[in-house]
Amino acid sequence: MTLEELAKTACKLRLNVIKMVGVGQKGHLGGSCSLSEIVTVLYFYKMRHDPHNPHWEDRDRFILSKGHAALIQYAALAELGYFPMQELENVKKLGAMLQGHPDMKTTPGIEGNTGSLGQGLSMACGMAAGLRIDGRNSKVYCIVGDGEIAEGQIWEAALAASFYKLDNLTVFLDRNNLQATGPIPERYDTNPLKEKWEAFGWHVSVIDGHSISEIIKALEDSEKIAGKPKMIIANTVKGKGVSFAENVAAFHNGELTEEQFVRACKELSDIRI
Repeated sequence: MTLEELAKTACKLRLNVIKMVGVGQKGHLGGSCSLSEIVTVLYFYKMRHDPHNPHWEDRDRFILSKGHAALIQYAALAELGYFPMQELENVKKLGAMLQGHPDMKTTPGIEGNTGSLGQGLSMACGMAAGLRIDGRNSKVYCIVGDGEIAEGQIWEAALAASFYKLDNLTVFLDRNNLQATGPIPERYDTNPLKEKWEAFGWHVSVIDGHSISEIIKALEDSEKIAGKPKMIIANTVKGKGVSFAENVAAFHNGELTEEQFVRACKELSDIRI
């Protein structure tokens, strides 16, 4: 895909997120929309994977550690053909394949059950180590949240990844500066992020998480680094693309009125790339 095509795809994924949230029910809009460009680049540009053979042994792996943002992953998987687009209409319904958090037993393309925050990075480390032991050149990609990294298990995994030199592991930190109850610095300040991850032995880059070109460059530059896991700190906007939801903590897991739903769909449909 070209940069323009990727940007259009990111916008389409956001619109699908809004449609999945719908009217009158809570959904994780904010943290899903902040990830749209990153998820787009990974699934539609970077990762090796096959929608017709989800268990292809040489595929790259993706773990969404902040599993509450599953809507953006579902949007990507549906667009790629892992399952019919119609399934997006059934999110969180009883017996549906798409639930509030990723479930590898029900959803094709999901590599791990996540949503209990702090655990996904450990899963990703185990996958990266296992692939290396098996002699495979597949890569592992993981996304963590900036609220999530208050969990101690994240830092245990960070130390392990560095100690074992897991250079087939790349992690994006979705730095949208808001968690469910408010601004990160006021709730549990984990700054300074770059210096901390570097101190833990990671190669670190800081980018605009909504710039397709910066995301691609960071991924390509990180591949040149041997002997270290890679951390890409992506500065993002929670609720990106939906004017009334941007930087509003209430839309971490928010509910849309009919008027807001129509407005959000119009704003995303009217974007010209």
